[in-house]
Amino acid sequence: LMVWLRRTTHYLFIVVVAVNSTLLTINAGDYIFYTDWMWTSFVVFSVSQSTMLAVGAIYYMLFTGVPGTATYYATIMTIYTWVAKGAWFALGYPYDFIVVPIWIPSAMLLDLTYWATRRNKHAAIIIGGTLVGLSFPLFNMVNLLLVRDPLEVAFKYPRPTLPAYMTPIEPQVGKFYNSPVALGSGASAVLTVPIAALGAKLNTWTYRWMAA
Repeated sequence: LMVWLRRTTHYLFIVVVAVNSTLLTINAGDYIFYTDWMWTSFVVFSVSQSTMLAVGAIYYMLFTGVPGTATYYATIMTIYTWVAKGAWFALGYPYDFIVVPIWIPSAMLLDLTYWATRRNKHAAIIIGGTLVGLSFPLFNMVNLLLVRDPLEVAFKYPRPTLPAYMTPIEPQVGKFYNSPVALGSGASAVLTVPIAALGAKLNTWTYRWMAA
C-alpha cells in the first residue's frame, strides 16, 4: 500500500508542480505576458522561464529515469497556460493578449540529451541544461514575432491588474537590448545549468523521503 501511495503521490507531484509553475509564470510579473513590456524584459523572462523549466523537468525526468518525462512536464505547463489564455479571451481580451511560452521544444532537447547519453545524469545537467537555456529564448522570440501587434494590444487592452507605475507611457520596443535573444540565450545557458543541478539534487531528498 505504501509503495502504491508513493507512486501515486509522485505522479500527482508532476501535475501539481507543473500547475503551480504555470501559475507562477502568469503571476511572476506583468512583463511576462504584457506584450508592450515583453520586449524590454525579454532577458529576465528568458532566464526565469528557462531555469523554472529546467529545475522541474530534470527533477521528474531523473526521478522516473524515463526520457520523455521532461516533455510531459512541459506539456502540462503549456496546457494550463492555454487554459489561462482562454480565460482572458473569454473576458473579452484579444487572442494575442497573453503569449504562451514555448516550453516543449526545449524540454524535448533535455529528454533527447538524457536518452542519447544513455541516462547519464551529469550529461543531462550540463548538456541538457545548456541546450534548454540556449534554445528557450530563440523559440520564444519566434513566438513573439507571430503576435499581431504587441504595442497596439498593450495600449488598447491594458491589464486590469497592472500597477500604476507600469502603465505604458511610450513604446518600449528595443530600448534596452540590441539583441535580447543573444543576451537571453547567453545568460540562460549559464544559469540554467546550476539550476538543473539543483533539480537533480532534489531527487536525493525525495529518495530519502521515500525510503523513510
